[in-house]
Amino acid sequence: MKTNLKKPLKILVIRLSSMGDVIYTTPVVRCLKLQLPGAEIHFLTKPLFKYIYEGNPYLDKLLLLHENLNDTINEIKAENYDYLIDLHNNLRTSIIKFKTGIPASTLIKHPIKKWLYLKLRWNLLPGKHIVEQYLGTVLFLGVKNDGQPINYYVKQPYNLAGLLPVSHQKNFVVFIIGATHFTKRMPNEKVISICKRIDLPVVLLGGKDVEANGDEIASFTGKNIYNACGKISLDQSVFILTKAEKIIGFDTGLTHIAEAFAVPIASVWGSTVPELVGVWPYQTKNAEVVGVDLYCRPCSKYGLEKCPLGHFKCMHDISDEQLINFANTSS
Repeated sequence: MKTNLKKPLKILVIRLSSMGDVIYTTPVVRCLKLQLPGAEIHFLTKPLFKYIYEGNPYLDKLLLLHENLNDTINEIKAENYDYLIDLHNNLRTSIIKFKTGIPASTLIKHPIKKWLYLKLRWNLLPGKHIVEQYLGTVLFLGVKNDGQPINYYVKQPYNLAGLLPVSHQKNFVVFIIGATHFTKRMPNEKVISICKRIDLPVVLLGGKDVEANGDEIASFTGKNIYNACGKISLDQSVFILTKAEKIIGFDTGLTHIAEAFAVPIASVWGSTVPELVGVWPYQTKNAEVVGVDLYCRPCSKYGLEKCPLGHFKCMHDISDEQLINFANTSS
């Protein structure tokens, strides 16, 4: 694809969902803005994920997907973009590219290779983090990976005193217990076993969907555990992450957002594996990927509502000691 770099470029980057996938696009926006003199960078996503780019200094304009796709297409046409960077590559973005006619560079998703890995354990995937795959779409512009972490900007200066009890306002560990699907989450009894042996106070984070799980875990672990699940906003949860000593979390958006900050992370994987989705702690110091090798793993790319074989060994067989030692060892 030929480019004309004589005038500042106007570029639209697209990733519609999900939380984790959108947060990993931030290095692309940053590199485009910093490496293309005068470039105007816009981003299109679903309204549900607008908070990821709110306050981002590298973005000039945030576009939100309309319910009627034609309204989005007309908005894009009116902007007169030079290039469109499609980091989603689905039916909707294909229609957008076709109807706008804007020169585009598109993420290669390797669906057949992913199927072969999932069904036959043939790993023919590129072995690159999704950030590196995203950045591959802008190489034609001369844009390179700057080697910096992802970006997330907390929306306002919160105070821990208004979010956590006094006992949990300094020197605490965060355990992110939420995840969209059951097979990405550790059973409550295992989380309880681990939390009981963590020396520092523990803050449980997650959405309203795991508030009851958090209550059960806290009821068995005493005053050392505070359940914040469902009680605070996502942005407040991220603020708490920035103040933690250590973070333990599953394959979920909040865990991935935590990679924007210099806090050690233990990323825990159950039925899914990092290699299949191209996601693991990115440019994060003192990070660990935790999982067990099993003949039946991975059984899913995105997670399932129950273990297909009924034993759920991918979570049950994870070493408690590994996570306890991670939490209790000084950074």
